[in-house]
Amino acid sequence: MKQQQTISEAELIRSYLDGNENSLCQLINRHKHKIFGFIISKIQDRDLAEDVFQDTFIKVINTLKRGKYNEEGKFLPWVMRIAHNLVIDHFRKSNRMPKFDTKTDFDIFSVIKDEGLNVESNLIKDQIEDDVKSLVKELPDDQREVLEMRIYNEYSFKEIAYKTDVSINTALGRMRYALINLRKIIEERNIILTEK
Repeated sequence: MKQQQTISEAELIRSYLDGNENSLCQLINRHKHKIFGFIISKIQDRDLAEDVFQDTFIKVINTLKRGKYNEEGKFLPWVMRIAHNLVIDHFRKSNRMPKFDTKTDFDIFSVIKDEGLNVESNLIKDQIEDDVKSLVKELPDDQREVLEMRIYNEYSFKEIAYKTDVSINTALGRMRYALINLRKIIEERNIILTEK
């Protein structure tokens, strides 16, 4: 008999799909602290975090049952990205989407900026960063330029306006449209569920 921790995630997923509900419980128990910790670090409300955690595993179950999970030994990064997407949905639904002129609000780049990440979180961060960078390239040049200067070079909007020879309002508007367009692309392509 294999010990619980030595059973691979791929085996547990196969076992769950064959009808063994306990296999899913083992998967959840294996990762629940990391996943819940990530959610609560962003939402900072235990009850809401519990809801998002539950929604995350409802989405995991539905995706597994539809046969849409690509088995590459990346179960935790995949679940964390679903949780990340649901956190963004929470902010969108509560009309608390971040403003672009502050570093403290949560936005789609906050995972990239987090310090002190563990190995699993670094894998997720790298994947999200790769996804975002490739999506940024699809934006119109003026939006891409402002977004890259703001997010990657950490310029103020005053500096961006000066360097691009436009007003601060124009720079802010371009950033706003860049983020709106990025979110549209992410939703249209269901980026969170894509395994590479």
